[in-house]
Amino acid sequence: MAHASYLDKKGLWSWLSTVDHKRIGLMYFWTSMGFFAIGGILALLVRLELMFPGQTIIDPNLYNKMFTLHGAIMVFMFIIPIIPAALGNFFLPILIGAKDVAFPRLNLASYYIFVTGAALAVIAILNGGVDTGWTFYTPYSIRSATSVVLTSLGVFIMGFSSILTGLNFIVTVHKLRAPGMTYFSMPLFVWAIYATAIIQVLATPVIGITTLLLVMERVLGIGFFDPKLGGDPVLFQHFFWFYSHPAVYIMILPGMGIVSEVIPVFARKHIFGYKAIAYSSLAIAFISFIVWGHHMFVSSQSPLANFLFSILTMLVAVPTAIKVFNWTATLYKGSIQLATPMLYALAFIFLFTIGGLTGLFLAALSVDVHLHDTYFVVAHFHYVMMGGTVMGLLAGIHYWWPKVFGKMYPEKLGKLAWGFIFLGFNMTFLPQFYLGKMGMPRRYHDYPVEYASLNFVSTVGSWSLGIGFAIMFSYLIWSLYRGKAASANPWNGKTLEWQIPSPPTEHNFEETPVITAGPYEYGVRT
Repeated sequence: MAHASYLDKKGLWSWLSTVDHKRIGLMYFWTSMGFFAIGGILALLVRLELMFPGQTIIDPNLYNKMFTLHGAIMVFMFIIPIIPAALGNFFLPILIGAKDVAFPRLNLASYYIFVTGAALAVIAILNGGVDTGWTFYTPYSIRSATSVVLTSLGVFIMGFSSILTGLNFIVTVHKLRAPGMTYFSMPLFVWAIYATAIIQVLATPVIGITTLLLVMERVLGIGFFDPKLGGDPVLFQHFFWFYSHPAVYIMILPGMGIVSEVIPVFARKHIFGYKAIAYSSLAIAFISFIVWGHHMFVSSQSPLANFLFSILTMLVAVPTAIKVFNWTATLYKGSIQLATPMLYALAFIFLFTIGGLTGLFLAALSVDVHLHDTYFVVAHFHYVMMGGTVMGLLAGIHYWWPKVFGKMYPEKLGKLAWGFIFLGFNMTFLPQFYLGKMGMPRRYHDYPVEYASLNFVSTVGSWSLGIGFAIMFSYLIWSLYRGKAASANPWNGKTLEWQIPSPPTEHNFEETPVITAGPYEYGVRT
């Protein structure tokens, strides 16, 4: 007997009023991917401007607005919400054997709060944009004539969505696990989302308060950060990075969770060091709160504070290295299948490792003084965020696409797009390490002629990246209409989502599952 899919209800209102975690996850997904497309187009235009010295296509003022919007859109409207709020919403309840999240109506409210905040940011774009950089550093952000207030209010409102989503996930994990599912029989993606939710709940209020203080200073003239009003601009940096460095792990931890799901499936092996990977997610969440000062080595901190933040920053490499070691050990002697999800997972390990290792350069005081605010930081950030989070996201999209929509995508096109994206990414950002070492400052509209050749290579690489994403979006959309129907378990996975139909039914499970084994029982006799 066929059971109704969660997609069977038709009509716009059935989506706008839904409390089904799967539909809410999809609404987050398409909204965030729309912002990703906008942010990506802005990135291509910024790179095109930097292809040659001098003005190429846009003047300095427009350039400042474009790279600011690229950063703000990618961070606040794409990379922070896309995996936790989209894929996390869709799969967290299924992976623990629940019918929904703990608070379904709050879940829908979180989405509308996110859309409201994003709408304010869009209004700010239409109202002339912002030119402060995505960090909104004071005192310039107080004095800029652009739409700083609207953008700050948008970030403030979107923060509530992040907090409520994190709270919902924490309660869901604690209260709604299926009978027999202990903490150490949860899939590692659940551990990653759980650790991310802790950061969301504890860190996000700080950025909310900071942006609110910025608005109050601009509107009411109260001196928090402007020296002319008796404020301290360095205080803004402390507040901003106390949130924004943990936010790096809001972005990266879910990607790590996806890789922990994909690798055992396509290596046909039990995950190596399950508890170590689970605990390392919590360790990363904890350490992320005490390393923010490494962003401020050149901001007149005391030598003692600089020394302590340097040591603590290097410490965060330990739980990260534990994950990489265990993924590599899982691959060892595995029966590896290089399907598209696995290619993106392997790309994650390779590129994120480069991002992590280059972070150690920036954690070293004497080296950071030279590299601070250069293109080395841009390259490091993108190897972590795009080489890490986005590669993890693409692994998750390709891994779970058959489950979400019940359709298979063309595997050959998947591998072709991966090739363009992997090659284009490295062509774009690897030269920027060298540009940073040579001293090229970031955020500048122009540069001396000696940086021209590497900037040319970087811009050409961005075209390959854009082609890869265009191919990927094309075949994924095509698969929704013309793709072959997916079976319930096309990858032969062991976790709960592969034990239900593709696409899932409205309430996920006909009967509450009873858990009697771990999630990665490959090569284990049952």
